[in-house]
Amino acid sequence: MRTISKSLILAGFTTLSMLAVSGTASAAEAAPAYTLTSNVSLVSDYYFRGLTQTWHKPALQGGVDYAHSSGFYAGLWASNVSGNQYSGGSLEVDYYGGYNGKINDDFSWTAGLYGYYYPGANVNKSAGPNASTADVKFNNLEWNVGVSYKWLSAKYSQSFTDYFGLNTNTGYTSDTKGSSYIDLSASIPLMDDLSLGLHVGHTDIKSKTAAGGNPDYNDYKIGVTKTFKDGWNIGVAYAKSSNSSFYDNTGSLANSDTSNLGDGRFILNAGRSF
Repeated sequence: MRTISKSLILAGFTTLSMLAVSGTASAAEAAPAYTLTSNVSLVSDYYFRGLTQTWHKPALQGGVDYAHSSGFYAGLWASNVSGNQYSGGSLEVDYYGGYNGKINDDFSWTAGLYGYYYPGANVNKSAGPNASTADVKFNNLEWNVGVSYKWLSAKYSQSFTDYFGLNTNTGYTSDTKGSSYIDLSASIPLMDDLSLGLHVGHTDIKSKTAAGGNPDYNDYKIGVTKTFKDGWNIGVAYAKSSNSSFYDNTGSLANSDTSNLGDGRFILNAGRSF
């Protein structure tokens, strides 16, 4: 999942500021009404909401973001994922859009939609001990709202659809529409081009498994990021989730393998923004 950072939220505000300055300059120097940026990164493990999406393998990720001076934003982002978790698929494509607003110099808000699409992935393509004929896709669509104060942010997301394919056909007692995620994060400047990232989140899935299992959990992350000239950045983080009794020894949808999806892991990343 592409993290909508405060840098993207501020992109629209920066454009507004540039437009204001341009009012005192010549028309030829007027700033554009929008920004278009892109990014690419390599991570040692793709963790999303505290759970690996690549069966603890590396991922190549990239995206493109559009931000208008009105506050409107939209983007696409993609990453490889594991067929052990998304049977028949190996790619995640995210699409998102919404509006960012500024209350004052310290407070800002955001509201939008976020979709997750897994081309070719379907539960009926599973194999091994967890093989199933259920025609269920893993795609998910959510709405979200959030607020930020300086380097602190909070966001609430809720699914319109079954949460990544969880329903009565995949071992749950009911559908999982309305499942939610709460994200509390901080990006604290330490010194020039170095920041400390802190995160805690909670996933609330609107159903239990048919066997009585409770999939709700918390996730945590702490890391540091160093930025360089020309858009380069590197980082290291430690991420893990709670409820190991539910997520440990999760069975593969491709073979007889198992994995502890929320294991505490150090994650390395290197990337560049353009």
